[in-house]
Amino acid sequence: MEIPTKLIAFGDSGIFGWGDSDGGGWVERLRRHWMPRENAPVLYNLGVRGDGLERLSARFQTEFKARGELRRQSPQGLIIGVGLNDAARIGRRDGRQQLDPAAFLFGMEQLLAKAKKLAPVFVIGLTPVNEAQMPFAQCLWYLNQDINYYNRLLEEACLGADVPFLNLWNGISAEIKSVPHIWVDSLCSDGIHCNSVGHQWIFEQVSCWPELLLWVGLPPEGACTIY
Repeated sequence: MEIPTKLIAFGDSGIFGWGDSDGGGWVERLRRHWMPRENAPVLYNLGVRGDGLERLSARFQTEFKARGELRRQSPQGLIIGVGLNDAARIGRRDGRQQLDPAAFLFGMEQLLAKAKKLAPVFVIGLTPVNEAQMPFAQCLWYLNQDINYYNRLLEEACLGADVPFLNLWNGISAEIKSVPHIWVDSLCSDGIHCNSVGHQWIFEQVSCWPELLLWVGLPPEGACTIY
């Protein structure tokens, strides 16, 4: 019997699919999209709400190795989506971030180095928020300037590790203080989590990601667009 390839998605609530009451999140949408396709991988969702880089790193290796399905088998690939919670400021708009940028970059470099020894790695970039809805849970400020910076740190770590990075957002200039209305409409009322529209859009970007499709062995599915 041929053993199907297994792809693991690690990350926070964006990976988990929080906010998508219609499709269960972009990872679940991708799983359903691939399921009927011959030779497409089995996709496991290991997203945990509230996770940052440190918590993900702590559980990463154990959970990865537990998804081999058969004895002495391990998954063949993994997707990582993390960083939004690390960028959040605690207590006030100018408070300290949950994980310092330098520590975030170092930690991401360490995680990618470990992950690459296990399987091919793919990293998903961050998405903007609606700052008008901050603070989240009355204590966390998610700011687009910070998110843009952490997104660039993710890209830097991926470049250094030669890991494919899917940039979902080109960031904002110093003159632009709000995100496009089209993206605000893709967010839940909390201003952070994608709603069904947002998850559908991310699914469309991932499902036509050339590097991922090449690894999966599926034909191209159109062109990706970045906000």
